[in-house]
Amino acid sequence: MKKYLVIGNPIDHSLSPRLHNYWFKENNIKAVYEKKQIKESDIGGIISEMRNGKIDGINVTVPFKKSVIPFLDKVQIPEKTQSINTIYREKNKVTGSNKIVGRNTDILGFKYSLEHIKYNIKGKKIFILGAGGVTPSIIYALEEMEPSKIMLSNRTKEKAENLKKSFPQLELVDWGDTKNFDMIVNTTSLGLKKDDKIPINYDQIGLGKFFYDVIYNPKKTNFLLEAEKRGHQIENGKMMFAYQAQEAFRLWTIDHNVSTGLVPPINKKVLQILEND
Repeated sequence: MKKYLVIGNPIDHSLSPRLHNYWFKENNIKAVYEKKQIKESDIGGIISEMRNGKIDGINVTVPFKKSVIPFLDKVQIPEKTQSINTIYREKNKVTGSNKIVGRNTDILGFKYSLEHIKYNIKGKKIFILGAGGVTPSIIYALEEMEPSKIMLSNRTKEKAENLKKSFPQLELVDWGDTKNFDMIVNTTSLGLKKDDKIPINYDQIGLGKFFYDVIYNPKKTNFLLEAEKRGHQIENGKMMFAYQAQEAFRLWTIDHNVSTGLVPPINKKVLQILEND
């Protein structure tokens, strides 16, 4: 039986096993998907298990999306994102040897999640909170959608300044300052815990804004609840998660049935699976 993992810290919130195990069952693939909380020092050992055939594919979540890169044989990502969330084994058809390859499916996931709700980024002012592992992927996706401005604020200013080296058009904002925006995206882990709060002044924000949180469990973080109270449009990270998972599943199943891999539908059943009430 094949084995797949999602690794991160924390990891309890992850719904990846629920989704991927459903897709494996639906496609008659003998496989199991589990979640594993690790320390950074564990990464090398886990990749070694993949080399030895004990693990067949890995998803990577916070805070290891960058630190996993040196352990891989090959990465297929836009260089300035420096973020991996999907790892798979690529077999050389001539030699039979395997390479451990890292890809970024977050970019597609974020882009498709906005297309799903028909939200048009073009010409809009975007305010990003956070500078962690998923943030470069979101900036990269946003750039392709032609916003008028991308602003970013992070608790640690040094991290924000490092991001600006890769994305020079970023306008950096001090943590806690509230700027005029059309869409605000929370990419921090603030919200995973019930008492987490983000220091923005909701009463200083005009009407009709769009609040997007990459967190999908809980469904409504305090960030989204406060926005919803004031009549703003809100969206959690559920659809981004579903679309990035769909692409990861395709990469893992390239040797199953079709050369391009299996693309499982994101239908009502999948959305029910992702509900966590």
